[in-house]
Amino acid sequence: MEKAKKSLFEKPLLSTKIKSANVKLREMLFGYFLGPFGALLASGIFTSFLNRYWTDVLFANYRVQTGIDSNGEPVMALPDGPIKTFLTLLPLLSAILIVAGNLVVGQLIERTKSKAGKARPWILLSSVLLAVACVGMFIIPMGDGESAPVLTMALTAVAYNLYYSIAYPMYNTANSTLVPLSTRNGNQRGLLASFSNFAGIAVMGAGGMVFPMIIAWFMGGWDDPSKTAWTVAFIAIGIATFLFTVLQYYFTRERVTDETMSVPSESKNKISIGKQLKGVATSKFWWFVIIFYLLFNTSGMFKNLSITYFCTDRFAGTAIGGADGSGAMAIINILGAVPMAAAMAFIWPLSAKFGKRIVVFAGCLVAVAGGLIAGFFPDNFYLVAVGVALKSFGSAPACYMILAMIADVLDHIEAKRGYRCDGLTMSIYSSLMAAATPLATGIFNAISAGGTKTAAVTISYIWIETIAYAACAVIMIFFGVEKFLKEDKEIIRARQKAETLAAGLEWIEPEERLRREQEEADRIADEARKAELKIKCGKKGLDFEREEAEYQKALAAKRAAAEEKRAAAEAKKNRRKDDK
Repeated sequence: MEKAKKSLFEKPLLSTKIKSANVKLREMLFGYFLGPFGALLASGIFTSFLNRYWTDVLFANYRVQTGIDSNGEPVMALPDGPIKTFLTLLPLLSAILIVAGNLVVGQLIERTKSKAGKARPWILLSSVLLAVACVGMFIIPMGDGESAPVLTMALTAVAYNLYYSIAYPMYNTANSTLVPLSTRNGNQRGLLASFSNFAGIAVMGAGGMVFPMIIAWFMGGWDDPSKTAWTVAFIAIGIATFLFTVLQYYFTRERVTDETMSVPSESKNKISIGKQLKGVATSKFWWFVIIFYLLFNTSGMFKNLSITYFCTDRFAGTAIGGADGSGAMAIINILGAVPMAAAMAFIWPLSAKFGKRIVVFAGCLVAVAGGLIAGFFPDNFYLVAVGVALKSFGSAPACYMILAMIADVLDHIEAKRGYRCDGLTMSIYSSLMAAATPLATGIFNAISAGGTKTAAVTISYIWIETIAYAACAVIMIFFGVEKFLKEDKEIIRARQKAETLAAGLEWIEPEERLRREQEEADRIADEARKAELKIKCGKKGLDFEREEAEYQKALAAKRAAAEEKRAAAEAKKNRRKDDK
């Protein structure tokens, strides 16, 4: 009888490096921080600088003098006409394709059944598309400044949609789905969500703090930008994107998918879009978290998009701002990023103790207070800096916990409905994330005339986000899904056990099955080690038995030290309990 052909993802070359039933440091570091950081680096830069690259570099030949600034220097801007119309309509019309792309990818993920899981294969494929699209955005030739730049606009539209309508949805929907599928352990899932979202915050920090310095030092700044330097920079970023995305593929694992794949239930079959829609649409908690994220993410995009214009308008020509306001922008970005990074140290433990809803609610109130300070004194750099720092600090809980909150909702829906809605939910989540940038860009260009109206820029940078945070605080009052989590887990496990036994199969607890898999992986790895040691001993004339005994002795000592350390930590923990 002919053997069934193995799928591509069953081959050792593409197998995950994560074997443990529990989440450990290397999975958090490589799979949920470094991998997403590299994959999203270009996107973080695009948020703040792609629109300005278009206006000040790609279409720079078409700018005309529109006035004189306070220093007597000419103000150059794109005139009313086809280019300005193009830059307004491109992101707005592309939003339709972006949403469609995310919805399609979500269903592809939902219907993917492989040894690698259902989201991870798409992360691997996106590694190539992200890199190609990233580079493609910056190899487009400039127009001559006289005839209409039809070719430049056409290629820009193609490259923009290759990135935002195909590559980015493929990666981001799969990446967002990983946290809900990583584990059912709520604390570990919250920790992974923190790392994943910290990667996104770090990307925005790199785009807002580091990249402005690269622009100023190596790319000609905004006064005399180098198109060649921009191209070279994004070739390097494209290569990094590919490598880091592949790294993420290898250091992640979908434990929930593994669990459901071993159960003979409806969850293994294709769930129609209609059924998925019914599952999510009838959950009030699903609506709460989606509306929360819509407000939170879209308002953040307005802020990120407008900061470069805000700092130029308010602080250019000052000692802090420098000639073009870039100095003020760097400082404000640092003051925004540092409190958010510092918050990671205690957001997760506070959420584990008091609940995600309480911590996120309190953070939103702090963010509103910061927004009011900055909004009432937009010309005072020091008060703006304090306000931005408070706003960023207050928004940290929502940034870190949003994926964990969505995962809680998905488990609740599964407990009630008997099937998961990861693909649809995360495609909508990713649609909101991806579409927010072009929508904000189009609306911003329309209301601010490409960043030239100071009042509109200030509203975009400060007030839109402040009002959104106030609305998010109200939503958190009603978001009570956490109280159902323990019961939901028990319902899901009981259902899986009943379905397995009804099919005449042996029920193995998911933790035990993963433990056995890890033992088998360790056994295979140890056999490979012994084979390599035998070859080494043969080449160098060493005694294999002696070398093996030395290895086992060192291994035993290492295990004893680890056990002693664990026992000491446990004893210390017990003493603290006794003291209380």
